[in-house]
Amino acid sequence: MARHLITSAIPYINGIKHLGNLVGSQLPADLFARYQRARGNEVMFICATDEHGTPAELAAQKAGKPVAEYCAEMHDVQARIAQGFRLSFDHFGRSSSPQNRDLTQQFAKVLAENGLIREVSETQMYSKADGRFLPDRYIEGTCPNCGFEDARGDQCDNCTKQLDPVDLINPRSVISGSTDLEMRETKHLFLCQSQLKDVIAEWIDSKSDWPVLTTSIAKKWLNDGDGLQDRGITRDLSWGVPAQFDGAPWDGMEGKVFYVWFDAPIEYIAGTQEWADSTGGDWARWWRTDAGAQDVTYTQFMGKDNVPFHTLGFPATILGSKQPWKVVDYIKSFNYLNYDGGQFSTSRGRGVFMDQALELLPSDYWRWWLLSHAPESSDAEFTWDNFQVSTNKDLADVLGNFVSRITKFTRSKFGEALPEGGTWGAAEEALIADLNTRVREYERLMEAKEVRKAAMALRGIWVAGNEYLQSCAPWTVFKTDPEQAGAIARLALNLVRIYAILSAPFIPDAAKTMLDAMQTSDDSWPGEIGAALEGLPAGHAFITPEVLFRKITDEERDAWQMRFAGTRAE
Repeated sequence: MARHLITSAIPYINGIKHLGNLVGSQLPADLFARYQRARGNEVMFICATDEHGTPAELAAQKAGKPVAEYCAEMHDVQARIAQGFRLSFDHFGRSSSPQNRDLTQQFAKVLAENGLIREVSETQMYSKADGRFLPDRYIEGTCPNCGFEDARGDQCDNCTKQLDPVDLINPRSVISGSTDLEMRETKHLFLCQSQLKDVIAEWIDSKSDWPVLTTSIAKKWLNDGDGLQDRGITRDLSWGVPAQFDGAPWDGMEGKVFYVWFDAPIEYIAGTQEWADSTGGDWARWWRTDAGAQDVTYTQFMGKDNVPFHTLGFPATILGSKQPWKVVDYIKSFNYLNYDGGQFSTSRGRGVFMDQALELLPSDYWRWWLLSHAPESSDAEFTWDNFQVSTNKDLADVLGNFVSRITKFTRSKFGEALPEGGTWGAAEEALIADLNTRVREYERLMEAKEVRKAAMALRGIWVAGNEYLQSCAPWTVFKTDPEQAGAIARLALNLVRIYAILSAPFIPDAAKTMLDAMQTSDDSWPGEIGAALEGLPAGHAFITPEVLFRKITDEERDAWQMRFAGTRAE
């Protein structure tokens, strides 16, 4: 039994996320976690809310609530929506947890002892109107690299370049909009990433199997300009992990907190500690190579904007500690999902957000479309026309139609039990050979985390069953050879069970409905297909389920397109 540690990039606490956020990290991570569990492997799937830094403070301020209260409420909201999408986290933690506070401070102490943290006096943007320094997202302006006018003080979302607030052109305060800014001196702690450049470069070069998207972003940051630079890891904020050393404020760092991108990835470890504290489990066997983690395969899932922090910043923390921590084995990164010719936008009401999606349709519709259109090799685009056509054809016409036809036919001719009699012939042997090839290819693609290709391979498996049923036509055979029609029906009903098991990582609710219809709890992964097609014997009872997937109407499509169009200005 293999062991898989899986983490999804942790979402900011500030509000409900849109479908692009979902498909860029949490959903494909869940797909992989569900698949590995189905194959009998041990999985630890960790996610959390990212609760520190300016996003939390600004959102709480806008909501008129204390930041701790706001974060607690939004964690519950995000956890509830995650459950609605059937995201199967082993633990959904909080970066504001005591475990993350303690572990972040421990890492900082060890890095300092290893000579990898230095104090820097520097000038930073200060807003006279707001009476405070403006770190990170408290300041916006024009990106000096690509000209994007709404770049943040820590990173440009358009070109992904890492920035400092002083780099921005025409900077403005996010709090007040004031441009009356000046440079004032302040002192901060810096992580000496430059000392680790060769170590990190060698580590990245060793990952020849990583997606091109991941390695190209990592190497660009390593090699562009002056290369990997030391990075400030404290901020002038009131909400966050206090910059403390052995329980006391770091000398000269009173009132400062650690940078959110320093403490947030550490929450992957701390979140596993939270799980262990609540369950009595052993977190160290997942994260410490001196406690069993050397046998773990660690996979991270994230959008491309998160790649620099996970290929450079977090590895610098882990490798710089010189302690036996588990380092990621594979980073699966995704491009962006755009919305109907533009971008998702909360402020403009453009696009579908996770809570809204669940109000419209069950989660399986969204899971299937998003995963089968995952933005792996390039940016992808959500349109209502494509969503309607794809889900109607794949889910209703192919899978749903197969389940409906065979269960209704069998019930009408034989009752609600698998019929007896008949033998397999050339058609069945050809189907078995075809499915054996298709299922092994599906497994290969799932192991390789090729999400879109795996979805298409699964659809091909569904299509094969439909084609068999159509060509063998048991409703016609029944007129002259009822026993042979029964044999066809018995095979096809067993195929419903196989489809349920194979499809569960993508569409878990529909998969459960199919297993329940076949009156079985046997969800063991199919090995040789011929044997699997005899899993349910003659006489085994089944029920005819309600419509597995209803079709989306043209009227619904048009109404939803109008409802979520928002304002067109980008």
